[in-house]
Amino acid sequence: MNEENLSILALILNAGVLVQAVMGILLIASVMSWIMIVQRGIFLNHAQTSFREFEDTFWSGVDLAQFYQELTDKAKESGVSNGIENVFRAGFREFNRLTQSDKTDPDAVMEGADRAMRVALSREDEKLGTNLPFLANVASVSPYIGLFGTVWGIMVTVRGLGMMQQATLAAVAPGISEALIPTAMGLFAAIPAVIAYNRYAAKVEAINASYETFSDEFSSILHRQVYSR
Repeated sequence: MNEENLSILALILNAGVLVQAVMGILLIASVMSWIMIVQRGIFLNHAQTSFREFEDTFWSGVDLAQFYQELTDKAKESGVSNGIENVFRAGFREFNRLTQSDKTDPDAVMEGADRAMRVALSREDEKLGTNLPFLANVASVSPYIGLFGTVWGIMVTVRGLGMMQQATLAAVAPGISEALIPTAMGLFAAIPAVIAYNRYAAKVEAINASYETFSDEFSSILHRQVYSR
């Protein structure tokens, strides 16, 4: 095992400058994608858990004004507020502001509250999808970067063989092995990225659908309140 690792390391160190640069790029891309995979996984799992906890509290019959104040105080204390809480607070804050006047038209109140929630939903969608375009790029581009390094390495090897009077397997094998490493590294970077991207994109879509469903249900509650005044 040690001999294999050393031989691979020797092939990398003996590779040409351009091939080494390609391998360096792929290594950086792989490390960055794994960091984002872990970070996005934690963030999306937290978003799902927070949404379930929020819904349990919201549908338990809690007073909306009191619930809004608790979430606002919590956001001020922690300095962080994400997910469905922002959608709820945006809609309820605009609803309260517009209903302060007795002359406010109910249709205008609902239009303002719905618009505030749409803006909040758009912002949460951006937060949920952060770093997914990078994973998509790594997944699609890495194999081609690795293939470029392989093609270049093989070209250099073939040119070197042209200068030899007698080409043997022992003379060809090191150059071919060096050239194939970038392709392997490209696949190593691309496969986890494409799996993570597909999984997280589906999860983001599911969370956004849950947010939009709650927004519609909350809008119906506000609609009943404003038209019963």
